[in-house]
Amino acid sequence: MAHIELSKELPGITGPLAFSPETASPLLSLAEILLRGPNTLTSAEREMIATYVSSQNDCCFCQLSHGAAAAEHLGGDYALIDRLKQNFETAEISEKMKALLAVAGKVQKGGKQVTAADIARAREQGATDKEIHDTVLIAAAFCMYNRYVDGLGTWQPSDPEQYREMGKRLAHEGYKRRESRPVEAA
Repeated sequence: MAHIELSKELPGITGPLAFSPETASPLLSLAEILLRGPNTLTSAEREMIATYVSSQNDCCFCQLSHGAAAAEHLGGDYALIDRLKQNFETAEISEKMKALLAVAGKVQKGGKQVTAADIARAREQGATDKEIHDTVLIAAAFCMYNRYVDGLGTWQPSDPEQYREMGKRLAHEGYKRRESRPVEAA
């Protein structure tokens, strides 16, 4: 049960976003820019960063919805997303993504955990300053989104198929509010 009065029809972050439209708009815009805006990292890679950080924060709603979006971008490869959450160093992803996920994992623990060696590893694997910047910002933003969802005690669906549908919508329609449907996950 949510800690405040939220719609019982809106799971995860969608309830708090509907509760506070004035903060929903910038939060959704940030997610849209970070996860879908022009970037040398693909939307799949950025969704993987969001998924990994959310899994490390044990935010069920965010890791499953963003994991589903990442999988959708990857042609439905949910098994890869599961492996990434368990141990990204052994997952079948690029060395650059492994280095960026290591940075994201450090940010999740605390920004000061990121070391010069972490950044050097990312650069050695071809990461640009913009990609490193965006990885840190995605990780930091998802710590905020995760705490928003869990700090308000929102409810989350238990049916994995619901997350797959969310993932399809997020991957193809994005994070902007649509008048014809409820606010989407961030």
